[in-house]
Amino acid sequence: MKKKILYTVLLASAALMSTTSCSDLLDRAPYGQFTKDQLDAEATQGLLASAYAGLEAHYFGNNEAFAGPSTNWIFDVRSDDAYKGGGATSMEGNVHQLEIANLTSDNISCLNKWQNNYYAISRVHKAMLAIQASSVENAAGLIGELKFLRAYYYFDLVRIFKYLPYITENDDPNTVDNMTYTQADIYKFICQDLEDAYENMPENAPTAGRVGRYAAAALHAKVSAQISDWAETEKWAAIVVNSGKYQLYNNYLDMSKIDFNNTYESILAIQCSTADNNAHINWSNLLNTTYSDGDLFGTGDDFFLGSQNLVDAFRTDANGLPYIDGNAPSEHVSLSYAGNVDPRLDFTVGRIGIPFRGYTYTAGWCRAYDLYGEYSGKKGLIDPNDARATTEWPWGCSSLNFCLLRYADVVLLYAESLIEQNKELDKARDLINSVRRKAARSVDPDYAPVDIDPINVNYKVGEYSATNWNQIRARKAVRMERRLELAMEGHRWFDLVRWGTAVETMNAYYASESQLRTYLVGASLTESELFLPVPLDEITNSNGLYKAAPDAQ
Repeated sequence: MKKKILYTVLLASAALMSTTSCSDLLDRAPYGQFTKDQLDAEATQGLLASAYAGLEAHYFGNNEAFAGPSTNWIFDVRSDDAYKGGGATSMEGNVHQLEIANLTSDNISCLNKWQNNYYAISRVHKAMLAIQASSVENAAGLIGELKFLRAYYYFDLVRIFKYLPYITENDDPNTVDNMTYTQADIYKFICQDLEDAYENMPENAPTAGRVGRYAAAALHAKVSAQISDWAETEKWAAIVVNSGKYQLYNNYLDMSKIDFNNTYESILAIQCSTADNNAHINWSNLLNTTYSDGDLFGTGDDFFLGSQNLVDAFRTDANGLPYIDGNAPSEHVSLSYAGNVDPRLDFTVGRIGIPFRGYTYTAGWCRAYDLYGEYSGKKGLIDPNDARATTEWPWGCSSLNFCLLRYADVVLLYAESLIEQNKELDKARDLINSVRRKAARSVDPDYAPVDIDPINVNYKVGEYSATNWNQIRARKAVRMERRLELAMEGHRWFDLVRWGTAVETMNAYYASESQLRTYLVGASLTESELFLPVPLDEITNSNGLYKAAPDAQ
């Protein structure tokens, strides 16, 4: 008898949970199937919460969240923005293989990333079928939310894997192969789900942690940008920007403050909490807590460090603008660097001698300084003295949410869509400059916790002027702005792929960065290595249903 494909493991049945609030929902034990009469408002909330819980990528243990994280930090490691980090290249060696572009189908990251999203899709479909068979109020709106989630999970997959099975709620997953639909087909299905979600969901999210129609518009903008459909990107990004529902943070560090969860720029976020025995911490980024000399954050694993290449990208010229024309100084940014830098640098990574949540970051915070250097990630950590942070296991965790869709991302996609169509370039410049103004106003001596050092570091952020502002310069500007603004949030690799610059960028990166990180010597990337291979276990367990490639036998 054919083995069950991993999509249909018991999680499909375990999706039904019962409760009334988003945080509590995720804690409840699973129940069996609901009958039509049993599917009341409380049970419906349980179904939805189970589907949303897929965003946590935490099902049976911890490793599926570490190896296939929903935050996608392992794909920033595929880019020029980050090193794997940790204590050695052999630690989480699966991510090291991604970092050096050595892709194999037995890599656990391939398997866990695949599994996590199909588990989540299974939960979505279980909820869809139950609601479709019920008489609950606002069924159309609830199905809209579920279509949004399905679109999100498939979008996460289709950017990573080239050959996917596209399974709907009405399909038997044991009969759907991974070659019937192309990536282009799956993108069309995703867009249709998002359009349906936008039409049927309410304008405002029913509760914190859930989504309304503007989340569908925001995701549609990202999906459209990934396939270079710039008219659609403009359409959907404009809906979000013109809605008046979101605004840029007052200061850049606001994204790292619990008090701003689900406000300002947050469009879709993983809902985190240290309540209920830490059931809903950010498992996906748990390994990425700095080592923190003195155990301020516990003895963190110190994975996911900024690269020197990323740090150098924050250099600014006399006008406070990044070096987008290839004329940057040859000197690397260090504490002795006398030039200007964008303050977002010191809100993004730790630098020796610079404050880190009110403490001085030193080499003692770096778990493997000789191998990986400094630059521990900052964005996911709060002040260790905050009672809402954990200082022992799970180290560095708190109820700080992780934004999967952030408003600044959409603002920059809006600008990019105008630039790629070579229209309204002045408006595009204003959009880019609005993000830069946020960076500029973040240099505030009264802003706490302190993470910058305006006495010893020359922070300068300027705005782009109309002089020489043409499509070529504007394209360089918006691409650089995306790198600086969204650094180490899981976007860079996917941007490089959609721009068609991944191979060129990464091979230049390997050549230069290997002078600092010898483990990168000999690394290279080809066009055939942009997407992860179909996991070997999935091929084996499908008994011939799945293939590695169209001509695979």
